Amino acid sequence: MPRITPDSLLTLEAYATARNDFRARVIAHKKRRTVPLGDHVTLIFEDELTIRYQVQEMLRIERIFEAQGIRDEIDTYNPLIPDGGNWKATMLIEYPDVDERHRALAALKGIEDRIWVQVAGCERVYAIADEDLDRENEEKTSAVHFLRFELSPAMKRALAVGGGLGLGVDHPAYNVSIDVTQAVRTSLMQDLRM
Repeated sequence: MPRITPDSLLTLEAYATARNDFRARVIAHKKRRTVPLGDHVTLIFEDELTIRYQVQEMLRIERIFEAQGIRDEIDTYNPLIPDGGNWKATMLIEYPDVDERHRALAALKGIEDRIWVQVAGCERVYAIADEDLDRENEEKTSAVHFLRFELSPAMKRALAVGGGLGLGVDHPAYNVSIDVTQAVRTSLMQDLRM
């Protein structure tokens, strides 16, 4: 699967020129990779394009142009790109009201480990969360988590022949399940090596 390399990135000057068009392309792309799970949890499935955009934005914001700084950003973000056998997602927990968000994040401790995918005819697979660092403390969970879903060969075969795809959460304080749209399913299939 593709990885970000220094050669695949634009210079700061070239990115400044291309940024608006590139950003519009990424926003349109993310629409086919964003899955709301109820009213307050959203999964954004990452791939090389979404992560390359994040790297370009970090380089721009931080004005990083030296080779080692660019390499450090690439090394930080490349692990968020699927490797052909999994899906990787950013999970957002969103409550507009600050007080409600504070209460919800306390009630939702452990939710990051209760997010699942299920291919028709196969067992649920639960996310492996926050491999880079722990984003939960004794009082609350974080509003942002990074998830990895490892898919078995049987799951990939079932998807390849049109098997349905569901996503959900089975946390005591937040329980939801959905069937993924065909547009999202088609986009996620591109992340898998068959």
